[in-house]
Amino acid sequence: MEVPNAAPPRPPRRSGRLLIVALAMALIAAMGCSSATNTGPAAAPAGSGALNLKAVCPDPVVVQTSWFPQSEHGAVYQLLGADHTIDAAHKRVTGPLVVNGHSTGVRIQVRAGGPAVGFQSSAALMYQDPSITLGMMNPDQIIQLSKTQPVIGVVAPMELDPQIILWDPARHPGWHTIADIGQTDAKVSYFGGSTYMEYLIGSGILRKRQVDGSYDGSPAAFVASGGTVAVQAYATNEPYTYQHEVTAWGKPVAYQLVYDTGYPNYANVLAVRADKKAALASCLARLVPIIQQAQTQFMTAPAATIGLTLKLVDAYKGGFVYSKNNANFAVEQMRRLGIVANGPDATLGNFDLTRLARLIGIVVPIFAGQHKPIKPGLTSADVATNEFINPTISLRG
Repeated sequence: MEVPNAAPPRPPRRSGRLLIVALAMALIAAMGCSSATNTGPAAAPAGSGALNLKAVCPDPVVVQTSWFPQSEHGAVYQLLGADHTIDAAHKRVTGPLVVNGHSTGVRIQVRAGGPAVGFQSSAALMYQDPSITLGMMNPDQIIQLSKTQPVIGVVAPMELDPQIILWDPARHPGWHTIADIGQTDAKVSYFGGSTYMEYLIGSGILRKRQVDGSYDGSPAAFVASGGTVAVQAYATNEPYTYQHEVTAWGKPVAYQLVYDTGYPNYANVLAVRADKKAALASCLARLVPIIQQAQTQFMTAPAATIGLTLKLVDAYKGGFVYSKNNANFAVEQMRRLGIVANGPDATLGNFDLTRLARLIGIVVPIFAGQHKPIKPGLTSADVATNEFINPTISLRG
């Protein structure tokens, strides 16, 4: 489970809906048999042409993630070769950066985030440590830091943010959307400082008096309440853990994506420092399509990379519990809910700049009210770019 952006952890074609999760264990076991994928043109031999990163990319390419290793980070861990070294003390792993098992001529180092870095944002870490090439962030966070720590997204492995509000459908049969919760006095627990919650309050979907920013990520308060409260969560995690791993609960939960309320955030965008974009352009022109392809490959055949993430979680021993079934569930949810999917133009990993403009229009007044300085005249082009995207790489199924 990731802590959300503003306190360190998603286009109109989707509508709000109730999602009640009661997945059988047999489905979990069958998750590897999902949709077919088209990764664009056949890959050239690694080490040549567009797949040769030597002399154009840093060695290693350093990626700062937003949380402990998990399926939501599959595009990055998919790039790690088998001959890698785990630094458990610093919660990072380094190995050859590979495409289809063949080296690209440079290494990749993937660093855990969240508790591993004191919940600092990737942008803050990138400005502290110039060796970090890519940082994992959400666009609302990029907007928030646009004046003080400007970064720009270069690829979006996830099309939607998996942030949700969940509840007990047995206790609240009349709740079908987050807005239904807002018509009651029920408490909604969340990580304080989350920008999406300010949107839900400001738009009238929830009421300020019913939200509680003291949530710490533990299921204890939800369980102790007997399901009377609603809590923030992620569609890729808690619907499985509450039903199958939180023994004191052991029942399905219902939820709605915050995205479906009209908050058009992406998640786990990979960004570079704005002042380094020009210097990294030759590298990004080759690396970004490799990341796009890695995400399609992970979503098609995730087992090996899931095995790696589980090994890393075990080695890091940071109190983060992550099971194989939970990791497989995350992949299935990303497929089923369109969390990993093509944009409206059938390209995986690119940005809808109109969608980002809507997000800017939503969050800039929120940050102004919080006296957080935003880059004057901020536009979508300051938040993300499609300059390095290969538009032929897509996920199909």
